[in-house]
This record gives sequence, C-alpha cells and structure tokens, in this order.
Amino acid sequence: MAKDKILSEIKEAEGNARRMVEESIKQKNDRIASARSEAREILKQAEIDAQTSAKSALKSAEESLASEKEKIIQEGKAEAAKISQSAESKVEEAVQSLLSEFERAIHA
Repeated sequence: MAKDKILSEIKEAEGNARRMVEESIKQKNDRIASARSEAREILKQAEIDAQTSAKSALKSAEESLASEKEKIIQEGKAEAAKISQSAESKVEEAVQSLLSEFERAIHA
C-alpha cells in the first residue's frame, strides 16, 4: 500500500509540475504578447512624434525662408530706388552733354 500511495503522490506531483509548467508557459506567452503590443504602441507614438517634430521644423524653416525672402526683396527695392534716384539726377547732365555734342557737330 505504501508503494501505491507513493506512486499516487508522484503522479500528483508530476501533474502539479505539469500544470505549473503549462501555466508558466502561458504567462510567458501572455507577457510576450503584451510586450509586443506595447512595443507597437511605442513605435506608433514615436512615428506620430517624429511627424509632428518634422512638421514643426518644416514650418519653422518656411517661416525663416519667408522672412529672409522679404528682407532680400526690401533690400532689392531700396537698391533699385537708389539707382533710379541716381539715374534721374544724371538725366539733366546727360541731356546737356548730348546737346553740347549735337551743337558741336552742327557747328563743325
């Protein structure tokens, strides 16, 4: 009888060990699935953050370029006005010079 009891306890212990191993494997698989799901969420959030950051950087660069463009345009307009004013002040001088040359050519 003692052998039967010992064999019964061994079988029960083996059954308990098998259940513990199966439960551990299930817990491991659940943790792996959970970790994978969490990793997917982290990657998704990282992509969203990267896109937001890229959009922000692009907007900042566009604003900077627009500001630089406006500055160059204003400098160009100022330079054109200066050149125009200088040219206008020399028109009378050029007309007088042409008239003098014309008069010399006629009297020559």
